[in-house]
Amino acid sequence: MSPTASGRRLRLGLPRRVFSQVLLMQVTTAAGVAVLATGLFLAPLGDQLDDQAMRRALAIAQTTAEQPQIVADLEHSAPRPDGPVQREAERVRLATGAEYIVIMNREGTRWSHTDPSRIGRHVSTDPSEALAGEEVMEIDEGTLGRSARGKVPLRDAQGHIVGAVSVGIAYDSVRARLISAIPGLLAYAGGALAVGALAAWLISRRVQRQTRDLAFSDIAALLAEREAMLHGIREGVVALDRAGRIRLLNDEAQRLLGIGEESVGRSPDEALGAGRTADVLAGRVTGTDLLTVRGHRVLVANRMPTEDGGAVATLRDRTELEQLGRELDSTRGLIDALRAQDHEHANRMHTLLGLLELEMYEDAVEFIGEVVGDHRATSEQVTERIEDPLLAALLVGKATVAAERAVALWVSDRTRLPDRLVDPRGLVTIVGNLVDNALDAVAGTPHARVEVELRAEGRTAVLTVRDTGPGVPPEQRELVFTEGWSTKEPPAHGQRGIGLSLVRRLAERQGGSATVDEAEGGGARFTVVLPEALAEPEPQPARTGPGSAAVEATR
Repeated sequence: MSPTASGRRLRLGLPRRVFSQVLLMQVTTAAGVAVLATGLFLAPLGDQLDDQAMRRALAIAQTTAEQPQIVADLEHSAPRPDGPVQREAERVRLATGAEYIVIMNREGTRWSHTDPSRIGRHVSTDPSEALAGEEVMEIDEGTLGRSARGKVPLRDAQGHIVGAVSVGIAYDSVRARLISAIPGLLAYAGGALAVGALAAWLISRRVQRQTRDLAFSDIAALLAEREAMLHGIREGVVALDRAGRIRLLNDEAQRLLGIGEESVGRSPDEALGAGRTADVLAGRVTGTDLLTVRGHRVLVANRMPTEDGGAVATLRDRTELEQLGRELDSTRGLIDALRAQDHEHANRMHTLLGLLELEMYEDAVEFIGEVVGDHRATSEQVTERIEDPLLAALLVGKATVAAERAVALWVSDRTRLPDRLVDPRGLVTIVGNLVDNALDAVAGTPHARVEVELRAEGRTAVLTVRDTGPGVPPEQRELVFTEGWSTKEPPAHGQRGIGLSLVRRLAERQGGSATVDEAEGGGARFTVVLPEALAEPEPQPARTGPGSAAVEATR
């Protein structure tokens, strides 16, 4: 071994591993605490005990002086060993554990004393301060030795000083006892230091296992890399401790959940409120790729338990994918409707061609008028009741799709909705989801029918969608609005159970409600109430129309 290498090995300095550093620091801390505690214990203890003893003596003296019977006995009796003042003083002394209670008159003559032979004699210490009206605390030498004393004036009912009360508590030298106790204290301190060193070693071993004997610099680097990774990925990460409290939120999780750093340390229920999202994060709902709705976002959540009893949940934003999937479903439905209409149009053209070849010109003209009139009536009957173009176009399109599915889609004669919606797109989403749900419910049933009613009550919009399907059992009327709940098979692009949940979320976001009950004659009736959904009304001419109009597309 070279001298240079040997010198490097013998160089003093802090060890690099966490185990060694923690052990060294804890042993040093334990030794310092033992020395400091011993010094801090010895230094003020004597003064504290002196002060406590004097205050106790003064309190006993004050309590004794407040007894009016003692004043009366002092003024109307002689100082005798069997006198009433001596009896009362001895009673108080035995009850309080004081060494003596001396009651004197203004001349300093004792009316009570622990030694009855001293009654009637002048006190051994100067009572002038107490007789002058002052309260005295001191440690002094008297006839009974060193004691902590409290002296107070004794006053009659008019407040005149008629004597004084002196109380003493036996008190040996605390400092002398402390000096004799120093070897024992040092022995205790040494024992505490040994226990502290053993505890430090055990803690260091545990830290070594938990940190896998990494250096502090390695741990710091791993932490920095973890922070960069967590806040850099485009997936929400929520970590919970074993008590179910949130201990970590990355930036994406905060954005998706709509919460901030103030939620760290709180449970999911406290941070998010009651709902499916909190249930998923807390582990009350289990499974993989769980769908949940937070605000206007559709999220996919997965939760993985950790070894320490906590869990890590990941969140993916599926809002755009869900919208694209629904648009794909709508597009497929429209394509099917267009394909069917193309087939129907070809049949009509063949019929028209046959009429022309048979030279039945009047019948051909009547046939064309019926076809064109049916389509025109469909659009006009919707637009005269629903003035908003988006909603009217939606219902006309849904009517075509319904007709191809052998379902009659009707707009109620009570429908009246002016063109002053505050959020027409939100209402389009609600109507579209409810109509789609109703069409799914009645598909394949005899005499399938869906009725839509939209009316304005002041600034409130009320939507009702009725169907002739099997209905919703009472015990499931709240479950149908839960994210991820559905009785149907999932579509090719993902999962069901989102549409009705979005309907309720959109309604509640506007201060409204979404409910379901049984329709007249059977089936389900969904009702959505949206307060403040319309702008301030303007004067409108009265409109009248026929009864309930069918918007069933003609085949």
